[in-house]
Amino acid sequence: MMKHVAANALTLMIVGLILLGGVLAAGQRAFFAEGPLTDAVCLRIQPGANLSAVTRDLDAQGAISSATLFRVGAQQTDRAGRLRFGSYLIEPGASMDQILDQVTRGGASTCGTELQLRIGVTRSALLLRELDPATQRLEERFNLPLDTDPLPEEFIEQAALPDTRLRVTIAEGVTSWQVWNALRQADFLSGDLPEVPDEGSLAPDTYDVRRGQDRAALVAEIQARQQAILADAWETRAEGLPITDPQEVLILASIIEREAGGPRELAEVAAVFYNRMARNMRFQMDATIIYGITRGEGVFGRSITRQDINGVTERRQHGEVLYNTYQIDGLPPGPIANPGRAAILATLNPDQNDYLFFVADGTGGHAFAETLAQHNRNVERWRAIEAEQRRQQQQ
Repeated sequence: MMKHVAANALTLMIVGLILLGGVLAAGQRAFFAEGPLTDAVCLRIQPGANLSAVTRDLDAQGAISSATLFRVGAQQTDRAGRLRFGSYLIEPGASMDQILDQVTRGGASTCGTELQLRIGVTRSALLLRELDPATQRLEERFNLPLDTDPLPEEFIEQAALPDTRLRVTIAEGVTSWQVWNALRQADFLSGDLPEVPDEGSLAPDTYDVRRGQDRAALVAEIQARQQAILADAWETRAEGLPITDPQEVLILASIIEREAGGPRELAEVAAVFYNRMARNMRFQMDATIIYGITRGEGVFGRSITRQDINGVTERRQHGEVLYNTYQIDGLPPGPIANPGRAAILATLNPDQNDYLFFVADGTGGHAFAETLAQHNRNVERWRAIEAEQRRQQQQ
């Protein structure tokens, strides 16, 4: 009798173990299997949030097939206590294992709110955008001039969210003063920035920043990026260029950046400068006149005059050399802006052409010419376009 009972008990135990094994195997398959999401969702994890709160949110959004299995999986893989706050874009079909990997690995937020300080040549602005999980496009909520005062309450509330992604974008061709002035006004940064960085030393790009990040440390990072770009580009330079060191590259690239009508013209404009150098011709570029007057501070809000061309209005101290390339031979004493990577590369690898002149053509680009007669005809066409534009504005 006892043997019969023991045999039954053993059989039941074996069956139980088999069933338990089947349950565990099924749970493991479900944990790693494709999830139930059909549309992307944005999961926000607040600072200090625990696994239970995150699980409830995921379950409510339909991102997981079993809240219990998600919690057990997190505990069994030692990830239950490693949640990182932020906003995470959960893709359609993401498994529970993939979701846990996202929310415990951390890093920059991939959805939710983004606050961007955009430093431009003519305007600096604060852009507040939010990622639409359905389209995965950033929808603009606010686009405000940097000096807006007071800021809208809704803007302040959204910008202050702890998971808001913070970015600083520096456009190609901005001056160091413009960057310095904008960073000092960015209240999500901290620390002093007493001096304007050297002109040309900042790399135009988009930088992810942390709330409270030190301004001086950020500038040092941006300068290191420019130094690396310049060093790498210098190694790719074409043979026979009449420039002797990377600083001259920065000077010339900054003028090309300000004069070219976009990336497609950079190498073409670069060739014009080298062709002029070969003929001992002055550059005669308006952008250098403007920098000589403003030294990069603010926006030049008027037309260039004959006095400007003659160098009468240029700001000079202690007998320093003019920036005005209508009045000096060769390069000015320093960069007139911060050139981007493409302008630096174009400076070191110019097109091969015989152009000596260029003037605006009314499309955002330029008409190029090899002779002064051709150039004068292009100038006449441009003046006719300007006259027509003024006439239309007056109507």
